Amino acid sequence: MSDQSVSPRKFHIDSVIISFVVCSLIVAWNLHTSPKFEHWFLIPVALSGFVVTIDAVNWFMGRLSIFDPVGIIGLLSFHFFFTAPILHVSWDQWLEPWFQYPPDWRPWLGGMAIFNLLGIIVYRFCLNLVPLKSHNASGQTVWQIHQKRFKLVVNAAMAVSAVLQINVYRQFGGVMGYINSANSAATGAEEVDKFQGMGIVFLVSESFPILAMMAFAVWAKQHKRLQSWPVLLIALVIFIVLQMFFGGLRGSRANTIWALFWAAGIIHFWIRPITKKDIALGLVFLVCFMYIYGFFKAGGVEAVQKAFSGEEARAQMEEESGRTWQGMLLGDLGRSDVQAFMLHRSMRPNSDHEYAWGQTYVAASTILIPSALMPHKPDRNKTREGTELLFGKGSYIPGQWHSSKIYGLTGEAMLNFGPFVMPFMFIPFAILIGWVQSCLFSWHSSDSRLLLLPMLVNFCFVVLVSDLDNDIFFLMKNSGFPTLVVWLSSQKKFVPNNLGNLQAISTKKLSQMRTVHRKLKSQN
Repeated sequence: MSDQSVSPRKFHIDSVIISFVVCSLIVAWNLHTSPKFEHWFLIPVALSGFVVTIDAVNWFMGRLSIFDPVGIIGLLSFHFFFTAPILHVSWDQWLEPWFQYPPDWRPWLGGMAIFNLLGIIVYRFCLNLVPLKSHNASGQTVWQIHQKRFKLVVNAAMAVSAVLQINVYRQFGGVMGYINSANSAATGAEEVDKFQGMGIVFLVSESFPILAMMAFAVWAKQHKRLQSWPVLLIALVIFIVLQMFFGGLRGSRANTIWALFWAAGIIHFWIRPITKKDIALGLVFLVCFMYIYGFFKAGGVEAVQKAFSGEEARAQMEEESGRTWQGMLLGDLGRSDVQAFMLHRSMRPNSDHEYAWGQTYVAASTILIPSALMPHKPDRNKTREGTELLFGKGSYIPGQWHSSKIYGLTGEAMLNFGPFVMPFMFIPFAILIGWVQSCLFSWHSSDSRLLLLPMLVNFCFVVLVSDLDNDIFFLMKNSGFPTLVVWLSSQKKFVPNNLGNLQAISTKKLSQMRTVHRKLKSQN
């Protein structure tokens, strides 16, 4: 069994009270500090925050495991559904200026909050319907690492990954050429074509760091001296360096952040538990990293150097690149403004938007098919549909003008079926969360699949904030090769239930004692 020690779905009245108090204080503070919050939009936003914060409180109070997906989603949803809309209004920060803003953003934030609140209620109801797996009284079948096979497979996989990554750098004329091409791709220049068709290569080449962490974890589990925090911190630093070399220099903050989350989870499940204090320190590092990495993505190494040459230079870089603290919190970790704008565009009286009726999902399902095998893929993808909703019918011009926005679980549903379907998208989301939580609750502490579990927890949040094509890409690109390595290196084995063994031993000893007692009594 995992480190889950209590029922993760038990109702706790004190968590409800604390959630209510926390959200009420935040709402009262904003009402006190600005008249902009004297608007009905704050009611559904606050109610959404109240419901999701209950799980966050349970996580803080130790009623949920550190890596329980319900707790993680509760923590992130506190910002996604509650603080992000409030901060948008407080900071008056919205989409890029070329969007035709609505006269007042608050009704559309409130409208999205109503749909989200309904979806959160559906999520809570459906989550409780997903059964938690239970252990067989006699034991369970687990995946266990076959040591000799693991060494062979993981070393071969790391070698292939390293060779492919070196070849990628050679293809781009070295590391700097690779960075320059990635920066050009991020700004929409012609060099973006150089990365097209390389998804399968990246699937293998960028897996080296997480494979190395798995190898280290399996090794460290057998050597006590490698389980100290100084050694583990050094391992994490080396992991970050490797992650930058194997894909991080392409300018994807998400790749590096999610990979670090996965590495921390491997340490937690496989070597030694991570505490909430460790999580807090890690979050401080991640926020700083995302801020600095934003400059790198906007202009490479020179942009980072310029940003930290002085306060004025940093302010100038923030203005030129749009990479601000506010933008990071609201753009990278939220979808409030883009979803509110989508709701405004789809429900306006003169809307010319035509729903895709599921065609963006069909297009997303083909992203793993090489163009050589399927040269003509469905054209009604999320890029086209999103562009025409945000800017009007006919605005999508392939290769010249398109929106690169990510719309999230409910946003993509709006593109396809309209806003009234959005709450029902939380049904499959709840099933996913419940299944991953069930894995956490039931997998044995020696199960090799725990090496993959942090990725599954991460995937739960990705599904909430991303579109289906992003979900499929994340799942296959980040986990495809490591999952294959774990599968090839594992053997299924039946592990007896320790408690059952102890009970059997106690019963046997008791029977023996009774037999001896009867013999002594008969002799007397």
